Amino acid sequence: MDLEKHPRESSETRVDLRKRPAEPQLRREPEAAGGCLAVAIRIPVRIIVLVLVVPVRMLWDALVVTGRFLNDALLRPLGRALLWLGRAVFVWPFVGLWRYVVVPVGKALGWLGNVLLVVPSVWLYRSVLTPVGHALAWAARGIGAAVAWLARGVGAALGWVYAHLLAPVGHAVAWVLKGLGAGLAALGIGVWTVLAWLARYLVVVPARWLYTWVLAPVGRAIVWCGKGLVWLVSTIVTGIGTAFYWIARILLVLPALALWRWVLTPVGRVLAVIGREVGDALGHAWRVAGHISLAVGRFLGTLLRWIFVEPVRWVYRSVLTPVGHVVRDTVLRPAAEAARSVGRATRQALAAAGESVRQARADFRRMLFGEPRQPQPVGRREPSGPEARTLDSSTTALTKD
Repeated sequence: MDLEKHPRESSETRVDLRKRPAEPQLRREPEAAGGCLAVAIRIPVRIIVLVLVVPVRMLWDALVVTGRFLNDALLRPLGRALLWLGRAVFVWPFVGLWRYVVVPVGKALGWLGNVLLVVPSVWLYRSVLTPVGHALAWAARGIGAAVAWLARGVGAALGWVYAHLLAPVGHAVAWVLKGLGAGLAALGIGVWTVLAWLARYLVVVPARWLYTWVLAPVGRAIVWCGKGLVWLVSTIVTGIGTAFYWIARILLVLPALALWRWVLTPVGRVLAVIGREVGDALGHAWRVAGHISLAVGRFLGTLLRWIFVEPVRWVYRSVLTPVGHVVRDTVLRPAAEAARSVGRATRQALAAAGESVRQARADFRRMLFGEPRQPQPVGRREPSGPEARTLDSSTTALTKD
């Protein structure tokens, strides 16, 4: 078998002693052209992996066959039995309880509640509460009309008092308060003017002079000194940072870059080639082991068929079938015919005995009570056969010819 080529996948659809499941057709990417290292690693790795994978694949196929057999022969029937038992124990009793106990009891309680609560409540509402409510509404309308008439009288009296007493007094008080407000406003404006002039020349003008000739020059000097200090500190920090950068670059970055470029990258490529070849070898060995397992399964199935199935089939066809036919023709069919004859004779005897009993009972009835009265014939409204109805005649009582 050529280990460089991938065997064609099987199209079997079921696993038993002769068949195995079809593996998915995977589109493999074209392998990259490897160097001498890949070629040197590929063949030994595939041989070793094939030797290790074949027992695992055969064990896997055996477990798959065993699992499917157990599923078909034990687990599925057991699951169906447990499902039926669960329905019989949990579902059907509750369904019967709901259908034959809860629903009838609910209907009975509904009818009883309707008779005991709804009907009396409707009667009470229609016959008692509605008339009482109408009476109370009529009384409330009368009381409301009386209260409204009284309120209109009181309102008219209060309106006269307001118009002739309170309004003139209020106008006089408002005129006095307006004069007092005008005087107080004039006094407040004078006081505010004096205070504003004093605040301007005692506070604002000295503060503006202090800010213009003292605080502003001092602030500009402090800002200039701060800018210089910041420039000096930034220059020192930049120099120190540049020095640390070059020290870290020379001592850490360049050695790490050299280690990555000249050590880790080649080692990683070698490991990648080894991993890719091991993965390809595993897939190839798994497929080859599948074909080997299929061949072994077919061989064991054929061996089992020739050792057990064919002898049993030959014994059934060559021994048991002729013996069964002989027993059927010489024993079972005559016995069945005899049984059918006995059954027919027994049925005929029982029918004759029943008829005799019926005749004896009829004779005894006639002896005690006499012959029964025969029914008298009654005239038919419809014409008989020779006098059939036609289009030019009628069979009614008034127009009958």
